[in-house]
Amino acid sequence: MKKTAKKIINFKKQGKKITALTAYDYSTAKYFDKAGVDIILVGDSLAQVALGYGSTTQVSTEEMLVFTKAVSRGVEEALVVADMPFLSYHVSIEEAVKNAGLFIQSGAQAVKIEGASPYILKVIEHLTQNGIPVMGHLGFTPQYINTIGGHFVCGKNVETTLELLRLAQALERAGAFSVVLEMVPTESSKFITQRIDIPTIGIGGGKFCDGQILVSDDILGKYDDFCPKFARKYSSLKDIIFNVAHAYCNDVENENFPNIQESFTLDSEEAQKLENYT
Repeated sequence: MKKTAKKIINFKKQGKKITALTAYDYSTAKYFDKAGVDIILVGDSLAQVALGYGSTTQVSTEEMLVFTKAVSRGVEEALVVADMPFLSYHVSIEEAVKNAGLFIQSGAQAVKIEGASPYILKVIEHLTQNGIPVMGHLGFTPQYINTIGGHFVCGKNVETTLELLRLAQALERAGAFSVVLEMVPTESSKFITQRIDIPTIGIGGGKFCDGQILVSDDILGKYDDFCPKFARKYSSLKDIIFNVAHAYCNDVENENFPNIQESFTLDSEEAQKLENYT
């Protein structure tokens, strides 16, 4: 049965841990969905892991929409959430609603927005009022990397934890159905999780969040330009891909591929005619 934003909220009430992973293509999304992942995020992390950009701020709305369509085609049950990229919701509320609508039309059931400034809260209010569920994102917010100045843990003391709680509560009031807590100490994320009614989804947020999300290329061991502390590598697809490609090249160069079973052939009579043709 298809998961919805409302069901994700109910998971928190039921005490069910929420699973979430990023995906950027049809086949990966299909396998994650069949494995039972609750939320599949078309993350703007694809800027680095799929497109080779230096940061998430470089990916465009048009590029994100292509990946959203691909992922959505592979999913039957999971809730598909699309990251709204940098500047797609910052210029005006009207443009934010329009761009969010494009992601919904492309197959997503919700969008994710970073931050909780007064303007962002108004955007979330307008989106939810127009039937577009919103996932919030607090703590380390990659789209603000140029003003933050680096990858820093957030909520490292009581004062900043209370500020994160205030922002999380504001997101809840604005209508967000969940909030990602990125690079937040375990104790701080637990404190916040216990004081809001919408689910918290941790990424480097400790085990007491209502759910967890990781970048798929990190857990698959496919992207090795950078691996954050909080990412657990379950496999090493990088090595598998390299070894397969290397073996293929050797087989081609040594004429071991293709073999007769992997080729089409003429029947013996036609082959003889062709051999005798001058």
